Amino acid sequence: MSNQTTMAEFLLLGFSDVPELQILHFVVFLVLFLISLLPNLLICTAIALDRHLHTPMYFFLMNLSILDLGSISATIPKSVANSLMNTSSISYSGCVAQVFLVVFFTSADFATLTIMAYDRYVAICQPLHYETVMNRRACVQMAASALISVLLYSAVHTGNTFAISFCGGNMVDQFFCEVPQLLKLACSDSEISEVGFLIFSVCLASSCFIFIIVSYVQIFTTVLRIPSEQGRRKAFSTCLPHLIVVSLFICTGTFAYLKPTSSSTSGLDLVVAVLYSVLPPMMNPIIYGMRNKELKGAL
Repeated sequence: MSNQTTMAEFLLLGFSDVPELQILHFVVFLVLFLISLLPNLLICTAIALDRHLHTPMYFFLMNLSILDLGSISATIPKSVANSLMNTSSISYSGCVAQVFLVVFFTSADFATLTIMAYDRYVAICQPLHYETVMNRRACVQMAASALISVLLYSAVHTGNTFAISFCGGNMVDQFFCEVPQLLKLACSDSEISEVGFLIFSVCLASSCFIFIIVSYVQIFTTVLRIPSEQGRRKAFSTCLPHLIVVSLFICTGTFAYLKPTSSSTSGLDLVVAVLYSVLPPMMNPIIYGMRNKELKGAL
């Protein structure tokens, strides 16, 4: 344990040391940030101001947009600032905060998507009980319970991550403090607890995913029984955006956290991190906005 060090800061991987490419990185990430920021702000504003959109589905969609705003703001601004100032450092406390925020917003996104699957299930499979089951109080309670649970989970996950001893230096091979990359710096005897917690996290995410799958099996079974083709089409149109968003979230996140980690820096790691941290917040408003006439009308 003689090579164990107390970290004062971490060094985040830069995309390039060439000044011209750093400027390109700054411009591209700033554009991606704005593309993600503005549509989500528009959706939140439209839902908040249009009384016709004060329904459970749009309430959870607004929550999803708020979480997407937080998710994109937890990683991109620091990377953009580092490129602009030609530095790569992030303080230890800044890294802790970034891990907490990334875990919180990502987990809260998934929890919200799970609740939205339940909302679609009640709306299609139990339409007569929809207003009773999904009343305003129930929606607020579900959203609050999910956020409180995710807050506790994120605090434990972050504390467990930084309770480990770092023996592998302070270079994080990513443009933000990503848990799998931090584990590569851990001492072999202190990594086991975090790996165990990651396994627990995978089981927790899998249970939410199974709940979503079961909900949609029942939804599709009910929709296929609708005699009217127009009715079936309308039901599918309300479910398809949610399914696309869930698939995008699951595929990118699963690949990022379950793929084997290499000891050397990989361009694939950077690409995957961009996909799961930037793509969902950027695509969610596009997917929902393009396929929702009421939301487009409000915008």
